[in-house]
Amino acid sequence: MREQLKNKQIMLAPLAGVSDVGFRLIAEKYGADKTFTEMVSVNALYYDNKKTDDLLFISENEKNCNIQIFGSKPDIIEKVVKDKINPIEKSKEISFNMGCPVAKITKNGEGSALMAKPKLVEEICKTLRKSTDKKINIKFRLGIDDKNLNYLEIGKIAQDTGIDYVILHARTKEQMYSGKADWNHIKILKENLSIPVIANGDIFCVEDFVKVIDQTKADGVMLARGAMGNPFLFKEIKDYINKGFYEKPTSTQIIDQLIEQYKLELKYKKEKLVVTQMRKHLSWYIKGLENSSKIRDLVNKLNTIEEVMDALEKYKSTLKGW
Repeated sequence: MREQLKNKQIMLAPLAGVSDVGFRLIAEKYGADKTFTEMVSVNALYYDNKKTDDLLFISENEKNCNIQIFGSKPDIIEKVVKDKINPIEKSKEISFNMGCPVAKITKNGEGSALMAKPKLVEEICKTLRKSTDKKINIKFRLGIDDKNLNYLEIGKIAQDTGIDYVILHARTKEQMYSGKADWNHIKILKENLSIPVIANGDIFCVEDFVKVIDQTKADGVMLARGAMGNPFLFKEIKDYINKGFYEKPTSTQIIDQLIEQYKLELKYKKEKLVVTQMRKHLSWYIKGLENSSKIRDLVNKLNTIEEVMDALEKYKSTLKGW
């Protein structure tokens, strides 16, 4: 059984507000084969939005981070890829998002809204392929809703236009993140394409990873919500593949990793920003730990890293080592 798990790619998904440099470095530390930047708007890059330009930053310490972009206008996509993305040597790949279901993206005809326009999808794929020598992947969903499942059509368009591999989130646009991901559709896509297919959706533990590979025969997985506050999952999966067993982190190891992330983030961002942005990470890390709501409420009121570190160290001393 474990033999079929070998050589499967384990990737960190591009997660808005989550997969910044600090978290990507931690994911790599625990064994992520590949990471992606937060989703970057080609329109904002086209108009030289400074905040968006910052999202393209890849640290010299990152081994395999790649850029994910989104948009809907082929001419702008072409110009941005040629002028802004191609010169970034650290990024060996470009991921194009056709899967984001969030209203502020889809209302502009971007993200998963593109699945309603296969002709435009084809034009975008052709534009991407002629604009770069980098490897390209397309991330998409099952379709707009249950009555319009066209992932096979989109997958074949990607393959026929020279896209290197695809990532399928096994939900529809309408589902957002509710209900269950239907992995059977990943299996069907894998059976119908010759390019690699990466599974995405509801992979929260080692057992999920084993099941999704067994069921779909996918070429790898992309971890999203399952990795939030739990970068240990990359190591757990790798340990299971290589050794046949894995260990969950202790409570103190979880807090130590949380503290390390605070320190890493400080290398790339201002203190005030780190303090506020890390609040959501903290809530994910400590979920299920003893007195987690108390420490979360306390940290949410603190304004300096020194105060946060002090609170976390005191909290750690109250935890048992398991």
